[in-house]
Amino acid sequence: MLTDPKLRSQVDALWDKFWTGGLSNPLDAIEQFSYLLFLKRLDDRENAAERQAKRRGETDRGAAPLRPYIPKEMRWGHWTKMKAEDALNHVKTVVFPKMIELADEKSSFWEYMQGAECKIRKASLLIEAVNLIDEMKISEQNQDVQGDLYEYMLGHMQFAGRGGQFRTPRHIIRMMVEMIAPKPRERIGDLAGGTGGFLVNAHQYILEKHTSAGILEYDAEGQAHHLIGDQLSAAERSFMSSKKYLRGFDNDSGMTILRIGSMNLMLHGIESPQFYYMDSLSKSFDDEREYDVILMNPPFKGAVDKGGVHPTLPSDTTKSELLFLHLILRALDMGGRAAVIVPDGVLFGSSRAHVEVRRKIIEENRLDGVVSMPSGVFKPYAGVSTAVLFFTRGAQTKDIWFYDMAHDGFSLDDKRVAIDENDIPDVVNCWEKRNDKKFLESREKRIVELQKELTPLKEKRLKLQADINRLSFELAIDSVSDGVNVRKVGSDKSSRVNEPSGRLQEANELLSTLQSLISPPQSELDRLTRQFWVTKEQVKANKYDLSASRYRQVDADAVYHEKPSVTLERLARLESVMLDEIKELGKLVNGK
Repeated sequence: MLTDPKLRSQVDALWDKFWTGGLSNPLDAIEQFSYLLFLKRLDDRENAAERQAKRRGETDRGAAPLRPYIPKEMRWGHWTKMKAEDALNHVKTVVFPKMIELADEKSSFWEYMQGAECKIRKASLLIEAVNLIDEMKISEQNQDVQGDLYEYMLGHMQFAGRGGQFRTPRHIIRMMVEMIAPKPRERIGDLAGGTGGFLVNAHQYILEKHTSAGILEYDAEGQAHHLIGDQLSAAERSFMSSKKYLRGFDNDSGMTILRIGSMNLMLHGIESPQFYYMDSLSKSFDDEREYDVILMNPPFKGAVDKGGVHPTLPSDTTKSELLFLHLILRALDMGGRAAVIVPDGVLFGSSRAHVEVRRKIIEENRLDGVVSMPSGVFKPYAGVSTAVLFFTRGAQTKDIWFYDMAHDGFSLDDKRVAIDENDIPDVVNCWEKRNDKKFLESREKRIVELQKELTPLKEKRLKLQADINRLSFELAIDSVSDGVNVRKVGSDKSSRVNEPSGRLQEANELLSTLQSLISPPQSELDRLTRQFWVTKEQVKANKYDLSASRYRQVDADAVYHEKPSVTLERLARLESVMLDEIKELGKLVNGK
């Protein structure tokens, strides 16, 4: 999700440059942008690694772990200093051919970069693109900026979100990774990988947890830097260099996403990316018990081709979101964990296929948790409501942990600007301490305290609302009565007219003050009650419905309603005054 307006305008300018410079095919423009961005980030990464090595007093350029060596002739800082024509020729004849040498022949990077070609024909266009990318200050951006920029450029073509495929916001990915907590020797997979965001974040999480605290630095977004993994053992480091460590798949037949995903992994220290073309729901994908951790946001594209679906998957549905859940259970090893985003329909759908997949997860495995997310998380591409399911293959479900998230740190409209309200830190904290008895007891104790604090305030608010209702009626009656009296006795109005008006204003001010006292504890109470537990028996009794709203206990505020007898009495008074008014108007009309 590209939220920085300056960066967006710079990408727009680059898009225009490509268009006017002869790259009339939008996919060509996106692809060339991706290559240049990769080369820039590769150079930035190498510069940062050299600075770290220098600080540690190391002279061996290869001393930093999980980092490829970049030859000088490929470095951004080398060829961008050449004259325009020389730079273009160098990029075409030296840089692009050497890109595949950055990874071994068993990697997806090597496979998909075979056809990489510099399609920029004008030297001036290359230099303009280089200058714009330099102005973007890519090294200062977030870790997965390449995926964000790719998604934004796709938006120009109105391709983003096509077929139900929406790029997962970075902060949601990080939340899921923190909650699933992958370990160094676990096999991690994403069976619908997009641009590799889940795999990148899982790798970064492991490095962060195994880098000495004195080395780590955190930016304003809480993102860790200088992730060298110095506390990893030799065996762990060896496994993280193997083909089984991180594996991703995507069915982008155009290969652009696969190239970006492979480049993304390369940029984050994966020397031999395993990120391949594959429709993981198809008969060609046979992975079974191959993963210890699966992190996914499967496409919600509705129906798939029934004839092409793997025979181990259910034949009674063609809904991709249901088939992917069955696939994940097949692909996970016993004890393996998954965090997967699903549309809300999966939680409460009443069809046999919907109920069956929920039953399978709960009865044959362990459903660990459900995080219900607000509907604006995937805006501007979709307003669909979603949730994250956390489950473990082969374990036994007892009680299920729920969190009903209301805020993710961004506005829930198309603009998605940063806001203060953010439940994610509490989601992660509650998840990590969900089995901590003292933590749960302290929250329950605080909930009781807040309820006691709010009860008298809300009772006072009801009384004030009753007063305001009465005073508003009296003011309305007096205004009509005074009109009648003025016509009867002349222009001398009763001084009573200001009395209910003044008292009404005072009551409204008191209500405003009271509401300001209620709001903070009420907000805290709302947050504390977003986490709750539901028994397996409760869920089973509701056809395995996993909607948070079905189980969350919320104390609804009493709403002020006037007694029917009082309402009838006031209607009678109002009718009487209106009749008097009609009589007076009749006298005026008749000249009496």
